[in-house]
Amino acid sequence: MKNRIVVTIGGKDYTMVAVEDEGYVRRCAELVDQQLREVTRDSRLSQADAAVLAAMNVADLYLKEQTVSENLRRQVKENLEEASALKLELSEAKREIFKLGTRK
Repeated sequence: MKNRIVVTIGGKDYTMVAVEDEGYVRRCAELVDQQLREVTRDSRLSQADAAVLAAMNVADLYLKEQTVSENLRRQVKENLEEASALKLELSEAKREIFKLGTRK
């Protein structure tokens, strides 16, 4: 189901149509509005230039978070591989201990 949500960005109202819930759409709009306010705070940019700079800031945040996410995925994968190798090593050690215990 699509939701119609009115948000304010840069002092202008926009009606968003989204499948996401209202809270999520509002958080997105707040991020864009915050970035827009940041780039226009100390300058006299046109609205179009300010929007481009705000979009660049959001893209920068996104790409940095994507890199962090990829690094975390890689670390998790490496940890899982290490855990699997250690589990195999433990299993082999248990078998060896069992063999040594039955030789008596």
